[in-house]
Amino acid sequence: MKLGVLLPTFCDNANDALALADRAQRAGLDGVFAFDHLWPIGSPERPALAPMPVLGAVAARFSVSVGTLVARVGLVGEAKLVEQFTTLEAIAPGRVIAALGTGDDLSKPEHDAYGIDYPSASERRRLLSDAVTALAPLMNVWCGAGSPATNTVAREHGVALNLWGVAAHVVREEAANGPVTWAGPLGRDATATLSALEEAGATWAVVSVPAPLDELKEWRRSH
Repeated sequence: MKLGVLLPTFCDNANDALALADRAQRAGLDGVFAFDHLWPIGSPERPALAPMPVLGAVAARFSVSVGTLVARVGLVGEAKLVEQFTTLEAIAPGRVIAALGTGDDLSKPEHDAYGIDYPSASERRRLLSDAVTALAPLMNVWCGAGSPATNTVAREHGVALNLWGVAAHVVREEAANGPVTWAGPLGRDATATLSALEEAGATWAVVSVPAPLDELKEWRRSH
């Protein structure tokens, strides 16, 4: 199982994100990821860095994989989203993970605040399917888990389903249907959680901030 960390991007500059990417690479981790939000959910007064410039800066400086978690298909439009990922792929050939999602009611206020169209769930799933079709031949693609209909998009295209914060037994159930990745906080016993996720069939574990890099490094060393 590969290991990644989410970068701290809910801030007004990228210094901390670049520093964590450096530490993650030196710790032997496999990748770094960034949220795609206009502000932290529920906190519109706080800043948020756009993921693609941050990931581009990381990709140009380091050799780890870079990815979104997740890029919302309705935020910038499908054509622009595909263009962003192909540009990132040009900077980091073979190291880009296009983790895509439909968004949900928690992210809808971001659309409303900026007058960005928020299509119906079925239309967002169609946009997700179109984006996966365009990007899957070019790079590694994940789909953020959601409703059963959203999860079906991942299965129909044969790409990984990314699960947020679920227990290992849920990973095992979903892994029986196709590739699965996991993201979220590890809890108190990072070693036990990572081992359980690997045994359940997760191909990646992406740890949210604050990431226990020493424990991740030790787990990587023993696996």
